[in-house]
Amino acid sequence: MRSLYIETDTWLHRLSPRIKLVFLAVLGIALFLTNSISLLAPAALCGVLIYFRLGLSVAEALRRLRPVLLTILVVALFSLLFNPFHDAVVGLLRLTALVFFAASVTATTTIAAFIHEVTALASPLERAGLARASDIGLAIGLVIRFVPEILARYEAIRDAHRARGLNVRPTTVLVPLIILTLRDADNIAAAIDARGIRRHLNQN
Repeated sequence: MRSLYIETDTWLHRLSPRIKLVFLAVLGIALFLTNSISLLAPAALCGVLIYFRLGLSVAEALRRLRPVLLTILVVALFSLLFNPFHDAVVGLLRLTALVFFAASVTATTTIAAFIHEVTALASPLERAGLARASDIGLAIGLVIRFVPEILARYEAIRDAHRARGLNVRPTTVLVPLIILTLRDADNIAAAIDARGIRRHLNQN
Protein backbone atom coordinates (compact mmCIF):
# COMPACT_ATOMS: atom_id res chain seq x y z
CA MET A 1 0.00 0.00 0.00
CA ARG A 2 1.21 3.49 -0.85
CA SER A 3 1.56 6.13 1.82
CA LEU A 4 1.16 9.90 1.76
CA TYR A 5 4.18 10.28 4.05
CA ILE A 6 7.40 11.57 2.45
CA GLU A 7 10.64 10.05 3.74
CA THR A 8 12.84 13.12 3.99
CA ASP A 9 13.99 15.67 6.56
CA THR A 10 12.52 19.17 6.54
CA TRP A 11 11.65 21.63 9.27
CA LEU A 12 8.02 20.56 8.94
CA HIS A 13 8.98 16.90 9.49
CA ARG A 14 10.74 17.87 12.70
CA LEU A 15 7.80 19.89 13.99
CA SER A 16 5.61 18.20 16.60
CA PRO A 17 2.56 16.46 15.07
CA ARG A 18 0.36 18.02 17.74
CA ILE A 19 1.47 21.52 16.80
CA LYS A 20 0.77 20.78 13.13
CA LEU A 21 -2.70 19.39 13.81
CA VAL A 22 -3.67 22.24 16.14
CA PHE A 23 -2.36 24.79 13.65
CA LEU A 24 -4.33 23.15 10.84
CA ALA A 25 -7.53 23.24 12.91
CA VAL A 26 -7.02 26.89 13.88
CA LEU A 27 -6.17 27.79 10.30
CA GLY A 28 -9.32 26.10 9.01
CA ILE A 29 -11.45 28.14 11.43
CA ALA A 30 -9.62 31.38 10.62
CA LEU A 31 -10.03 30.90 6.87
CA PHE A 32 -13.81 30.65 7.25
CA LEU A 33 -13.99 33.68 9.51
CA THR A 34 -12.73 36.06 6.84
CA ASN A 35 -13.96 37.01 3.38
CA SER A 36 -10.93 39.17 2.62
CA ILE A 37 -9.15 38.19 -0.58
CA SER A 38 -6.09 40.16 0.60
CA LEU A 39 -5.78 37.70 3.52
CA LEU A 40 -6.89 34.50 1.78
CA ALA A 41 -4.62 34.91 -1.24
CA PRO A 42 -1.37 35.05 0.80
CA ALA A 43 -2.58 32.09 2.88
CA ALA A 44 -3.18 30.03 -0.28
CA LEU A 45 0.18 31.07 -1.72
CA CYS A 46 1.94 30.16 1.54
CA GLY A 47 0.31 26.72 1.50
CA VAL A 48 1.42 26.14 -2.10
CA LEU A 49 5.01 27.20 -1.38
CA ILE A 50 5.29 24.97 1.70
CA TYR A 51 3.87 21.95 -0.13
CA PHE A 52 6.17 22.26 -3.14
CA ARG A 53 9.23 22.51 -0.88
CA LEU A 54 8.76 19.12 0.78
CA GLY A 55 11.13 17.28 -1.53
CA LEU A 56 8.69 16.01 -4.16
CA SER A 57 9.09 16.66 -7.86
CA VAL A 58 6.52 19.02 -9.33
CA ALA A 59 4.96 16.16 -11.33
CA GLU A 60 4.64 13.88 -8.28
CA ALA A 61 3.35 16.71 -6.09
CA LEU A 62 0.63 17.53 -8.61
CA ARG A 63 -0.21 13.85 -9.20
CA ARG A 64 -0.93 13.40 -5.50
CA LEU A 65 -3.43 16.25 -5.46
CA ARG A 66 -4.82 16.03 -8.99
CA PRO A 67 -8.27 14.63 -8.06
CA VAL A 68 -8.67 17.16 -5.24
CA LEU A 69 -7.52 20.08 -7.38
CA LEU A 70 -9.90 19.07 -10.16
CA THR A 71 -12.74 18.96 -7.63
CA ILE A 72 -11.83 22.43 -6.37
CA LEU A 73 -11.79 23.72 -9.95
CA VAL A 74 -15.24 22.27 -10.67
CA VAL A 75 -16.63 23.73 -7.43
CA ALA A 76 -15.11 27.11 -8.27
CA LEU A 77 -16.64 27.10 -11.76
CA PHE A 78 -20.10 26.26 -10.42
CA SER A 79 -19.71 28.90 -7.72
CA LEU A 80 -18.74 31.45 -10.37
CA LEU A 81 -21.89 30.64 -12.34
CA PHE A 82 -24.31 30.96 -9.43
CA ASN A 83 -22.60 33.39 -7.04
CA PRO A 84 -20.96 36.82 -7.23
CA PHE A 85 -17.36 36.88 -8.46
CA HIS A 86 -16.00 37.87 -5.04
CA ASP A 87 -17.69 34.95 -3.29
CA ALA A 88 -16.42 32.49 -5.91
CA VAL A 89 -12.83 33.71 -5.50
CA VAL A 90 -13.11 33.58 -1.71
CA GLY A 91 -14.30 29.97 -1.84
CA LEU A 92 -11.54 29.00 -4.26
CA LEU A 93 -8.82 30.56 -2.11
CA ARG A 94 -10.17 28.97 1.07
CA LEU A 95 -10.24 25.47 -0.41
CA THR A 96 -6.84 25.90 -2.03
CA ALA A 97 -5.22 27.03 1.21
CA LEU A 98 -6.80 24.21 3.21
CA VAL A 99 -5.86 21.53 0.67
CA PHE A 100 -2.21 22.51 0.43
CA PHE A 101 -1.72 23.00 4.16
CA ALA A 102 -3.47 19.69 4.90
CA ALA A 103 -1.40 17.93 2.22
CA SER A 104 1.76 19.35 3.79
CA VAL A 105 0.76 18.03 7.22
CA THR A 106 -0.11 14.53 5.97
CA ALA A 107 3.08 14.39 3.90
CA THR A 108 5.26 15.16 6.93
CA THR A 109 3.47 13.12 9.62
CA THR A 110 3.48 9.33 9.90
CA ILE A 111 0.24 7.43 10.38
CA ALA A 112 1.42 6.22 13.80
CA ALA A 113 2.00 9.81 14.89
CA PHE A 114 -1.42 10.81 13.57
CA ILE A 115 -3.15 8.05 15.53
CA HIS A 116 -1.23 8.86 18.71
CA GLU A 117 -1.94 12.59 18.58
CA VAL A 118 -5.60 12.30 17.54
CA THR A 119 -6.15 9.76 20.34
CA ALA A 120 -4.55 12.13 22.85
CA LEU A 121 -6.55 15.12 21.60
CA ALA A 122 -9.79 13.09 21.73
CA SER A 123 -9.20 11.92 25.30
CA PRO A 124 -11.51 14.65 26.78
CA LEU A 125 -14.36 13.11 24.76
CA GLU A 126 -13.67 9.74 26.34
CA ARG A 127 -13.54 11.22 29.84
CA ALA A 128 -16.92 12.84 29.13
CA GLY A 129 -18.28 9.46 28.04
CA LEU A 130 -19.00 10.64 24.49
CA ALA A 131 -16.62 8.41 22.51
CA ARG A 132 -13.58 6.17 22.76
CA ALA A 133 -10.47 8.18 21.95
CA SER A 134 -8.63 5.12 20.63
CA ASP A 135 -11.42 4.36 18.17
CA ILE A 136 -11.35 7.93 16.86
CA GLY A 137 -7.58 7.83 16.41
CA LEU A 138 -7.71 4.47 14.66
CA ALA A 139 -10.54 5.57 12.35
CA ILE A 140 -8.80 8.77 11.28
CA GLY A 141 -5.50 6.93 10.81
CA LEU A 142 -7.16 4.37 8.55
CA VAL A 143 -8.88 7.07 6.49
CA ILE A 144 -5.59 8.88 5.89
CA ARG A 145 -3.82 5.60 5.16
CA PHE A 146 -6.34 4.58 2.52
CA VAL A 147 -6.50 7.85 0.59
CA PRO A 148 -3.54 6.96 -1.68
CA GLU A 149 -4.86 3.42 -2.05
CA ILE A 150 -8.25 4.66 -3.24
CA LEU A 151 -6.59 7.05 -5.68
CA ALA A 152 -4.41 4.23 -7.01
CA ARG A 153 -7.47 2.02 -7.47
CA TYR A 154 -9.28 4.82 -9.30
CA GLU A 155 -6.33 5.17 -11.68
CA ALA A 156 -6.25 1.39 -12.25
CA ILE A 157 -9.98 1.27 -13.09
CA ARG A 158 -9.62 4.27 -15.38
CA ASP A 159 -6.64 2.72 -17.19
CA ALA A 160 -8.54 -0.58 -17.56
CA HIS A 161 -11.39 1.29 -19.24
CA ARG A 162 -9.03 3.00 -21.64
CA ALA A 163 -7.23 -0.26 -22.45
CA ARG A 164 -10.57 -1.79 -23.48
CA GLY A 165 -11.49 1.24 -25.55
CA LEU A 166 -14.31 2.24 -23.21
CA ASN A 167 -15.23 5.81 -22.39
CA VAL A 168 -14.25 6.83 -18.88
CA ARG A 169 -17.46 8.01 -17.24
CA PRO A 170 -18.11 8.82 -13.57
CA THR A 171 -20.76 6.10 -13.26
CA THR A 172 -18.61 3.37 -14.81
CA VAL A 173 -15.62 4.26 -12.60
CA LEU A 174 -17.21 5.23 -9.29
CA VAL A 175 -19.47 2.19 -8.94
CA PRO A 176 -16.65 -0.42 -9.03
CA LEU A 177 -14.46 1.91 -6.97
CA ILE A 178 -17.10 2.14 -4.23
CA ILE A 179 -17.72 -1.61 -4.27
CA LEU A 180 -14.00 -2.44 -4.00
CA THR A 181 -13.49 0.16 -1.27
CA LEU A 182 -16.39 -1.15 0.81
CA ARG A 183 -15.15 -4.71 0.38
CA ASP A 184 -11.70 -3.71 1.61
CA ALA A 185 -13.26 -1.83 4.52
CA ASP A 186 -15.12 -4.98 5.59
CA ASN A 187 -11.96 -7.08 5.31
CA ILE A 188 -9.92 -4.60 7.33
CA ALA A 189 -12.60 -4.32 10.03
CA ALA A 190 -12.69 -8.11 10.30
CA ALA A 191 -8.89 -8.25 10.51
CA ILE A 192 -8.82 -5.57 13.22
CA ASP A 193 -11.40 -7.40 15.32
CA ALA A 194 -9.69 -10.77 14.78
CA ARG A 195 -6.41 -9.38 16.08
CA GLY A 196 -8.05 -7.58 18.99
CA ILE A 197 -6.41 -4.30 18.04
CA ARG A 198 -9.28 -2.14 19.26
CA ARG A 199 -9.54 -4.06 22.53
CA HIS A 200 -5.78 -3.62 23.00
CA LEU A 201 -5.99 0.14 22.35
CA ASN A 202 -8.92 0.54 24.74
CA GLN A 203 -7.08 -1.28 27.52
CA ASN A 204 -4.19 1.16 27.13
